[in-house]
Amino acid sequence: MKATPLSFIELSKNNLVFNLRQFRRLAKRGTKFAIVVKGNAYGHGQNEIVKIAEPYADYFQVDGIEELEELRKVSRKKVLLLGYVQKNDLRKAARLGCILSVFSMEQVDTIGAMAEITGRAQEIHISIDAYLGREGFLLSELQKVLQEIKKRKFLKLTGIYAHFANIEDTTDFSHAQKQINIYRKTVALAEQYGFKDLQTHISSTAGLLAYEKKKGIHPIVRLGIGTYGMWPSEALKKRYKNKMTLKPVLAWKTKIAQVKTLPKGSTVGYGLTYKTKKATKVALIPQGYSDGVDRKLSNSGYVLIGGTRCKILGRVMMNMFSVDVNHLRKVKIEDAVVILGKQGKQEITAEEIAKKLNTINYEITTKISALLPKIVI
Repeated sequence: MKATPLSFIELSKNNLVFNLRQFRRLAKRGTKFAIVVKGNAYGHGQNEIVKIAEPYADYFQVDGIEELEELRKVSRKKVLLLGYVQKNDLRKAARLGCILSVFSMEQVDTIGAMAEITGRAQEIHISIDAYLGREGFLLSELQKVLQEIKKRKFLKLTGIYAHFANIEDTTDFSHAQKQINIYRKTVALAEQYGFKDLQTHISSTAGLLAYEKKKGIHPIVRLGIGTYGMWPSEALKKRYKNKMTLKPVLAWKTKIAQVKTLPKGSTVGYGLTYKTKKATKVALIPQGYSDGVDRKLSNSGYVLIGGTRCKILGRVMMNMFSVDVNHLRKVKIEDAVVILGKQGKQEITAEEIAKKLNTINYEITTKISALLPKIVI
């Protein structure tokens, strides 16, 4: 029997499948899901997630050639590669098989030349910068781009896409509507140039919740944060209260490495940022900022031990930190610790930590070290 590692990420297969089924019910029948696994599947473990999600995905979406290479070890599903691929890696990307994103005229030239040399048509989706100010063509550039693509015998344009900038803010839809309007114009222009039946996509999880829903406006939805049981925003979570539930997929667990009682007036950790006001029982937790525990949680974050919240004392260090267990009657070495997730009736969520750090839930899970072992339950 394989031993359980000291510190690990636990992934719930049931919760992942539950979330995907929830979104299938929400979307119009026939909508294709591109399940987003970039950033190590938002910190959950790319290939662990791919293997579970395979039956529910029409596409997987990655950001780069390294992610594509890893994914091909476990799946032959269609892949949207929406990040930049260096010229030297284009042949490898084509050989591994993917739909490449094109968002500059230079890419039209280099990908077109690569495809011509290999003699194999390369499927591409072009990115539109619809008032996001990020990668993509402006509407004013698109006519020239489409003309150039039409000249390229081995470039196969099958899709056109954009990204919403703030659709999760459902109290103000004005910018999203502005984006939708410009995006519609780009799709209409592409159709005028003879590119029919394009696989269009603009919506992420937030777009599906706030815009697409059962309307089926575009054939593909890029399902990211919702896959993992996290909401894109509090506004959307409140909007779907009593209508839809999402279940977190990830729990981050470890064990106590030491328990001891420090005398009154003892300092805890580097920088002397905490001093005990009385004799205090503390537990040493063998995780730190190299594992993804944010240093800004020093003297403010919590973990769960025995189903009870225990406050971090002193600074979070590279590989460890201390917590106050003075309120726990029974606590010993190798007792279970939850850094993120549920224990008993208590829960520490990515949203709670994000609020404390003035950031977003995406960042909390994505920053977890990819070196931590993954256990699928």
